[in-house]
Amino acid sequence: MGIVTRSHARRTTPRWRRWTVAAATAVATAAGTGALAAVPAADAVAPRSVAAVVAPSDPFYVYRGTTPLASLAPGTVLATRTKPYHLLGLPLPLKVVQILFRTTDQQGRAVAGVTSVVKPLFGTSTRVVSYQSFYDSLNPEDGPSRAIAGDVRFGGLIANVETGFVLSFLLQGFAVNIADTQGPTADFAAGPEYGMVTLDSLRAALATPSTGIAPGAQVGLFGYSGGAIATNWAATLAPSYAPEVNSRLVGAAEGGVLVRPHQNLPYVDGSLVWAGVAPMAIVGAARGFGIDFSRYLSPYGRQVVAKLENASIGEVLGAYPGLTFASLVKPEYADPASIPEFVAAVNQLNLGTRPSPTIPMFIGQGASGEIEGTRGDKPGIGPGDGVMVAGDVRSLARKYCGDGVKVTYREYQASHVGTVAFWAPEAVLWLSSRFGANPSDPGSNCASIAPGNPLTPLAAKSAKRPVGR
Repeated sequence: MGIVTRSHARRTTPRWRRWTVAAATAVATAAGTGALAAVPAADAVAPRSVAAVVAPSDPFYVYRGTTPLASLAPGTVLATRTKPYHLLGLPLPLKVVQILFRTTDQQGRAVAGVTSVVKPLFGTSTRVVSYQSFYDSLNPEDGPSRAIAGDVRFGGLIANVETGFVLSFLLQGFAVNIADTQGPTADFAAGPEYGMVTLDSLRAALATPSTGIAPGAQVGLFGYSGGAIATNWAATLAPSYAPEVNSRLVGAAEGGVLVRPHQNLPYVDGSLVWAGVAPMAIVGAARGFGIDFSRYLSPYGRQVVAKLENASIGEVLGAYPGLTFASLVKPEYADPASIPEFVAAVNQLNLGTRPSPTIPMFIGQGASGEIEGTRGDKPGIGPGDGVMVAGDVRSLARKYCGDGVKVTYREYQASHVGTVAFWAPEAVLWLSSRFGANPSDPGSNCASIAPGNPLTPLAAKSAKRPVGR
């Protein structure tokens, strides 16, 4: 499945929509060509000796109030500041209100999060797009708010690339909310935390008059890859965690979707580009869930995990070609299902076992991961885009359809990076059309979505007895 091309689009499409599509296409192309171009060779990754989370270098990120955070309601505004929007360290003529707010981490603890609200180009706006970044890093300093505020660092380059997405909505008169979705400790892949941070950032943004957001504004969610983790979890949790935000949501557009992490692990196992995501996930799960995986790791696994404690996705992609999970752990734990803490964590991250959203969804997924060096013939998994499993995404879309959600699903014969160029222009236009007093019908192609994989939880197994014991 793909995007239908209409030869008469230029004659019938308003000029602002053409500009919007052009901006989305440009950033999609930049993301597609730049993401892998920025990947260092395996021997170019400098070792890291820092084993702890990087402390904030900017005092704005630290809550200094006397009232305990746990006593404050999620989304409470703790501090604000106004800055110009920066691109590669250079200020642009765009105003940003950055907000420190109370949110919740993966373990249910009260923490301080940060979001950046790019003000509408003119006056106030009744339309807000919450753009979830795919910054994918284990270093909090790589969050998009740092790049927006003017920091220039390798791990923050992705936020600069994503400026095109931001502009595609600003040109239509939107305000754009961009949260550091991984929380203050960069809990990579901890989906529920991503969702809660996103929803609390919207609570804070909607309560801050200086953002240029009008009272009663409508909100749409938008994100790809790591941004899709935040987008889907925000849509999933909103009815229960933030019903007042859910009542304002008009739809969610996402692409490259993580559904069941325990299936993605064997999918990328031994791949050329994406294999390094496995140790990143180990670090992220350990941090987010408070798990000590050290007793399961092999000497090589300890070395790799220590090296990646504060790594960004750009330092990992292509740096560990052929890496296997079995090489990271002791022989008796070669099957991840034999690690009880892992099983408990990934089952909490399985979107297939969670309630469905209550808003229309536009979901895009690539299915030609061989282009990026990931096999698509593994039993029980099948094709994907190189890192995300297409069969899992189809099943999630069908689940939502079964629960009455209007779903538009697109599957592209492209890789994870390449899919952005196909998905983004249609996703921007789809989400934009969801706003207003009389939004267009979101549409649905539920009847034509092919069956996928079962979305069952991971079953625990016993560890193998080491040889000689």
